[in-house]
Amino acid sequence: MRKILSILKNKEIMNRIFFTIMILFVFRIGAQITVPGVTITGDLSNYLSDNNALALMNLLGGGTLQTFSIFALGVSPYITAQIIIQLLSTDVLPALVELKRQGQYGRKKIDMATRYLTLLLGAVQAYGIIRTMQSGVFGDYIQFTLLDNLGSLEWIGYVYIVVVMMAGSMLVMWLGDQISVKGIGNGISIIIFAGIVSSLPTQLVTAFDRWVTGAWGTGNELGGIFQFLLYVFVYLLIIAFVVFIELAKRKIPVQHAGKSGGQTQSMAKASFLPIKLNPAGVIPVIFASSILMAPSVIVAFIDSDLATGSWLNIFSISQMYLMPGNWYMPWGLLIYIVLILFFTFFYANITINPQQLAENFRKNGSYIPGIRPGNETERYVRKVLNRVTVIGALALTFIAVLPPALTLSGVFGTDTSLALGGTGLIIVVGVCLEVNNQIDGLLAGKSFDEVVAGGALLNA
Repeated sequence: MRKILSILKNKEIMNRIFFTIMILFVFRIGAQITVPGVTITGDLSNYLSDNNALALMNLLGGGTLQTFSIFALGVSPYITAQIIIQLLSTDVLPALVELKRQGQYGRKKIDMATRYLTLLLGAVQAYGIIRTMQSGVFGDYIQFTLLDNLGSLEWIGYVYIVVVMMAGSMLVMWLGDQISVKGIGNGISIIIFAGIVSSLPTQLVTAFDRWVTGAWGTGNELGGIFQFLLYVFVYLLIIAFVVFIELAKRKIPVQHAGKSGGQTQSMAKASFLPIKLNPAGVIPVIFASSILMAPSVIVAFIDSDLATGSWLNIFSISQMYLMPGNWYMPWGLLIYIVLILFFTFFYANITINPQQLAENFRKNGSYIPGIRPGNETERYVRKVLNRVTVIGALALTFIAVLPPALTLSGVFGTDTSLALGGTGLIIVVGVCLEVNNQIDGLLAGKSFDEVVAGGALLNA
């Protein structure tokens, strides 16, 4: 309560919160404006959930794809471009590695390269979405009237829709930048967060209608209420688990040798090297989903009719694949699990480079007590990182796989919107923790300024 009062009294924080809300209001307005020349004739949300690629894009876009709005691409191209540039900057592309070492100037150049790559990826993704949605699966729910009316000049319609979607994606990216500079939290994360949170009330209402309203008058009212309360309790339990995973870290003790009073006597200062349980965040999930969606996107480019083939179910995490002998196997889900585990280890070792860390320790005169500097330090850090990542990878896989696993099990019947956990929950928790840390920092800065001002008055 005291923290809430402090926030309300802090003018800077309130201005930032108000600015963020206004930007999100603009974003939600744009999310309801359908691309000109496209007509939505039904509810796309259920059909999008059956497509790995489009479901992830709809999630990262804050639900804009189900209305095929001008913001339909959302921040998905930008996030993908950031990941690619970040990977290429790790001793893969020498030019980017050199820019990374050039401080502020290099960061500006890398940011510009990211934006150019965003445009390219946006164009490819937009065309892939159009071709996929022209298939028979979506035919009853969306109509591209512009393409139908142009006849032999259909390519002009493709160019027009792709340009509109790319412009919308760049506008969303600009809105995110404005939030980062003048608002609260990371702008891109806040936009994704707002879209995910907007669907939570609908999910709870659906659960209430299913178990409470649906059971009313059947003599099983208490059972329905108990099921609903159990559902909410499990949901809160999963949120608590995600918070624990996001905050959990392994602290490696580190000591820094320094000089005291200009003499050779060393003075040891103790600190910690924190290694998060899940240093990769949701990036392994995004990578895994992107790889699973690649076959359907490639097929859509070649022939949209092939995109409806049942053979693509082998890459779907929410459908079974029919094997010889009339038995089903969740190959898509199994591939998804393997990819998440692989990319979690891969990205963790990129984020925390044991070799570079050991080198920095040597240069700064830092060391881990009981561990020799150099190769031994590198081996020790790598061993600890891999052990911690095993737990983090298993936890991340469990959370990400929970919704499709529940869908395949049929626990909620055909209503997949009631599935618990998932990538969205990880993003929501991560953004909440990030915003909380920024608010704490602003409040601490305000308190420091007040102390300095009070001291100045006393001295006067």
